[in-house]
Amino acid sequence: MVLDSAGIGEMPDAESWGDKGADTLGNIMKFRKAKLPNLQKIGLANIRQLENFPAIENPIGCFGKCAMKSNGKDTTTGHWEMAGIVLEKAFPTFPEGFPPRVIEKFISETNVPGVLANIPASGTEIIKLFGEEHIKTGKPIIYTSADSVFQIAAHEEIISVKRLYEICETARRILDGEDKVGRVIARPFVGTNADDFKRTENRHDYAVPPPRENLLPVLHENGFDVVCIGKIASIYDSMGVTEDLKAKNNNQSIEQTINALNAESKGLIFSNLVDFDMLYGHRRDVEGYAKSLEDFDVRLPEILDALREDDLIIITADHGNDPTFPGTDHTREYVPLLVYGKSAKQNVNLGTRESLADIGQTIAGNFGLQLKDGNSFLNKII
Repeated sequence: MVLDSAGIGEMPDAESWGDKGADTLGNIMKFRKAKLPNLQKIGLANIRQLENFPAIENPIGCFGKCAMKSNGKDTTTGHWEMAGIVLEKAFPTFPEGFPPRVIEKFISETNVPGVLANIPASGTEIIKLFGEEHIKTGKPIIYTSADSVFQIAAHEEIISVKRLYEICETARRILDGEDKVGRVIARPFVGTNADDFKRTENRHDYAVPPPRENLLPVLHENGFDVVCIGKIASIYDSMGVTEDLKAKNNNQSIEQTINALNAESKGLIFSNLVDFDMLYGHRRDVEGYAKSLEDFDVRLPEILDALREDDLIIITADHGNDPTFPGTDHTREYVPLLVYGKSAKQNVNLGTRESLADIGQTIAGNFGLQLKDGNSFLNKII
C-alpha cells in the first residue's frame, strides 16, 4: 500500500535535486500534532525521531526506511523501483515547455486547433489561467512540471473524456526517444469560469511500459494474482495485472483494498492512495495533508482486520512531496517502510534499505521467486 508522496526526510543527495531540508512527514508533524495512533502502533514513529510523535516501546510491526536508488523522484520511477526496476537514467523533463518538434507533431496527429500554455505549472493554476480561453478556442491546455510528464487539460464539455483519452494515446506514441516522458496524463475539468473550474476524477495516466522483468509479470507468469487498485495498473501499463480495481481517491482505494482482501486470491494486492500527493503535496496544503493522514489512520484498523493469518501488509511511499517546501514539485526523500502480519515478527528494525527494490525482492521471495535487483528482508519478518 503506497501512501503516495509520504516521504520521511531528505536523502543524502537531496541538495543536488534542490531538495535540501525536505521532510514530508517530519515537517507536517512540526506544523501540528497529527493524531496517528494506528500508524504509531505499527512503528511509524520508531523509524526516526519526529516532533510531536513519540516512538513506542513495542510496536506490533517491523519498521525502517528505503532510499531511492534510481535517478529520479517521480511516481513512475518510485513504483518501478518497488517492483525491482532501478533506473540509472532519469526520464526527460522539460522545464521550458515542450519543443516545437513535439508540439507541431502533436497538433498535426491529433487534429486539434492548436495548444495553450505549454509551460511548467500547477494543475489547478493552469486551468484558472487558460481554462476560459480553452472553452472559447477548443485548444487543449498542455503543461508539465519538474517531473517527467506531458499533461493535457480539457473541459469535459469542450473535449469529451473519450476524445481526451484518444488525444493522450496519440501523445504517448509521439513522445519517444529523447522525448520519452514517464507519463502522459489526461486532466479533465468542469466549471463555467476561472473561479469555479474543478478537476474531475476522470484523470488517466499513460505510462511508459516497464521492463518485462518486474515483479508484476513475474508473479503473473508463475500463476499468482496481481490485483491493482487506483493508478497502479496505469503506472505499469497493465503489464502482469490480473485485476484492475478502479479507485479515484483515498477512500475508494481503501474500500477496494478491503474488498480485495476479502476476495479469494493468492499473490499481490497493490494499492495507491493518491490524495496525499495530488490534493495536498503539490498544492502545498499542510493542514490538508495532515488531516488526510489522520483519515487514513482511522481506517487502518479495518484494513488490518481484513488480513488473514498468512497475509502481510507493507506500507510505504514512492517519493516525497513536502507541503511545507517551496514550489510544487516532488522531493527527493527516504520513504517509510512498515510491515505487519498477524503471524509476522513484531518490533523488528529493518534499518535503512538501499533501495525500494528490496520491497519487490521480499514479495518475490515470499512466493519462491527472484528479481534482478533488491535485497530481501523476508528472513527478518517471518
